[in-house]
Formats: sequence, structure tokens, C-alpha cells
Amino acid sequence: MTLAELEYAEKRMQQQWHDLVMAEQEGASLQALEQMYDSYILFLEEYNRCSEAFQREGRTRHSSASRRKRITKPISSLKDEEHVKLAS
Repeated sequence: MTLAELEYAEKRMQQQWHDLVMAEQEGASLQALEQMYDSYILFLEEYNRCSEAFQREGRTRHSSASRRKRITKPISSLKDEEHVKLAS
């Protein structure tokens, strides 16, 4: 899931809500408003699925990047070990 896909789902949901509000203000029939509301709920559910997928993929990317990092000693500790070896 990309950020663009998530944003697209959000815009569709918001547009459907806007259309529903405008239709209500213009006196649309109850049946038409109910159908528009049902569509809004579907867009909302789609947005929620996209959002969850985006967050899940973000956590996966973050955790796999963390696992790929190599753990090494700081350079300062290596220098200290060299001094200890030379002193011995």
C-alpha cells in the first residue's frame, strides 16, 4: 500500500461525505440519502483497510530495516583495545 493509494481512498471517502451533505441540504429523498450514506460507509471501510495496510507495511519496513543494521563496536572502543594491546 502506497501513501498515494491511502490518500486516494481518503479523498474518495471525504468526497462521498461532502456529496451526501450537499444532497441533504438540497432536499434529496430519504432513499437517495440512505444509498449515499451506504456508499460513504463502504468508502470509509475501504479507507480503514488501506490505512491499516499502510501502517502494517510501515512497521514491516521499519523492523526489517532494523534487522539489517550491523552491530559493531564504536571506533573509540577499538582504539582503547589497541592501546591496551600496545601497553601489554
